[in-house]
Parts: sequence; structure tokens; C-alpha cells
Amino acid sequence: MRREKLYLADIVQATEEIQKFLVGVTKESFLENDLLRSAVLNKLTIIGEAAARLEKDFKAAHPDVPWQEIVAFRNIAVHAYFAVNWSIVWTAATKNTPVLQHKVAEILAREFP
Repeated sequence: MRREKLYLADIVQATEEIQKFLVGVTKESFLENDLLRSAVLNKLTIIGEAAARLEKDFKAAHPDVPWQEIVAFRNIAVHAYFAVNWSIVWTAATKNTPVLQHKVAEILAREFP
């Protein structure tokens, strides 16, 4: 279970960094800023990689987190980079990661006090 703790901590850290990157940023400025888009996508990829490495039983025990969708997003970002829809990345970064951060932080607090 120690490895799960580390992967979950990686997820929380990446979500926090995404939120820091996007303070005061509008969707329009995000879409125009290659450096910022790349940084956010990198952190989303880290989240997906960490989620992919969690044990199947661990993920099954926490069905409120959309693990499979997170991993699928990572796979698209890595393997189909030139097909990335930046509006979807924006939504994932601004809407989904705060929710994910909260859920994963709760799991960490409950299972790894």
C-alpha cells in the first residue's frame, strides 16, 4: 500500500501545481500560451501515469474516482499529442482537477493517516 500512497501524493501535487499555474488565467490566454498549455498537459499526464500505476483492487475500492477516464486522457495526451483538444485540456485542468484533488486528498487522509 505504500506505493499507492506515493502515487496518490503525486496526483495531489500535480493538481495543486496545475491550480497554481492557472491563477488569474483565462481560457483565451491559456489557449494562446504554448508554454502554459505544455506545463498543464505535463501535469495532467503525470496524474494519468500515477493513476495507471495504482493497483486494480485499489482503484476498484474507490469507484468515485474516474480512474479509467484519467488514464485514457493520459494515453491520448501522450500517444496522440497532435490531436489534443486544448479546450478539453482547459476543462480538465479547471473543472476536473480540483474535484480530483479533493477526492484523492480524502483517500490519503482516510487510508494513510
